[in-house]
Amino acid sequence: MSLGRRQLLAALAACAWPRTPLRAQANGRVSDPVVPRPLVFPADHGAHPGFRSEWWYLTGLLDAPGGGDPLGFQLTFFRVRTGIGEDNPSAFAPRQVLLAHAALADPAAGQLRHDQAIARAGFGVVEAGTTDTDVQLNRWRFRRDPATGHYRGLIAARGFTLDVTATPTQPLLLQGDAGFSRKGPDPAQASYYYSQPQLAVTATVVRDGVTEQRQGTAWLDHEWSSAYLAADAAGWDWLGMNLDDGSALTAFVIRPRATGAPPVWAYAALRRPGEAPRVFGPDAVRFEPQRHWTSPRTGARWPVAQQVTVGDRVFTTAPLFEDQELDSRASTGAIYWEGASRLLEGGRPAGRGYVELTGYVEPLRF
Repeated sequence: MSLGRRQLLAALAACAWPRTPLRAQANGRVSDPVVPRPLVFPADHGAHPGFRSEWWYLTGLLDAPGGGDPLGFQLTFFRVRTGIGEDNPSAFAPRQVLLAHAALADPAAGQLRHDQAIARAGFGVVEAGTTDTDVQLNRWRFRRDPATGHYRGLIAARGFTLDVTATPTQPLLLQGDAGFSRKGPDPAQASYYYSQPQLAVTATVVRDGVTEQRQGTAWLDHEWSSAYLAADAAGWDWLGMNLDDGSALTAFVIRPRATGAPPVWAYAALRRPGEAPRVFGPDAVRFEPQRHWTSPRTGARWPVAQQVTVGDRVFTTAPLFEDQELDSRASTGAIYWEGASRLLEGGRPAGRGYVELTGYVEPLRF
């Protein structure tokens, strides 16, 4: 028996963002736990269907020919193990569901162009490969070429088309403890997490019938988990920044639900070219809002510019423009702010990348 779109979304809503291990409704099977282990490539570039949630997240900035403001882009594919129909032999059973978001951040427009998609896995057109990165959701696709290591994303969205190729220029950055990334005081609140910073990007962008060729830099995150957030967590503030000197900066704070309570967790990693990453724990990482923007659509008050302290260094984020709110209630169910931003240090340009803010409309649900 198949599920209609409304029923599929309701089933996904029942599977909230992974706060505790998922128990399949049909047979009591538990999703795979996150425990420290070495990441193995290329297999860990691929999907991990035994875990509750997973995403491949590519963000970057594309320079304008002849100068001018860059164009930001986001391409994210999600895989969700629903726990539904795992003993059902029907090809229509929504055991695995894929979702995707795509967005262009154009300062000239002052608002995102974005689209989203959702479908159950199967039938050769909605799949997440397990041997390497190869995710397809109908006409949207993101894959890694095993011979060259290049990533390619193809998105035919409503209102725009994006064809992007991202080439690694540095080794993988394993977040946390060799890819085991804590998200809370309980070690079970964790994910497997690695990044690919300082990607060199070429892209073809089609908007309003006009085709552009652009180049720039990008950042890739791949993360999977079965129990992600603590019960008292509302969401996170996160940034991934390619610094102008070739360094890579990751930082996030898991925010509490209770107003005025201390952060649930915080983390940062700073890697200089050719060096091992320097990792910072909760006591050495701090996010402090510097400027807010209130959405006229949702009423959410987003801290779109923040001072981020990592050890003895102090950075400030500056969005390309304020209205980068993304309403994904038709797919993942969340409203979040996904902002192409510049990074400053001591008031001077230091890098650029993306800032992600979640849990400001309501505590995060997937």
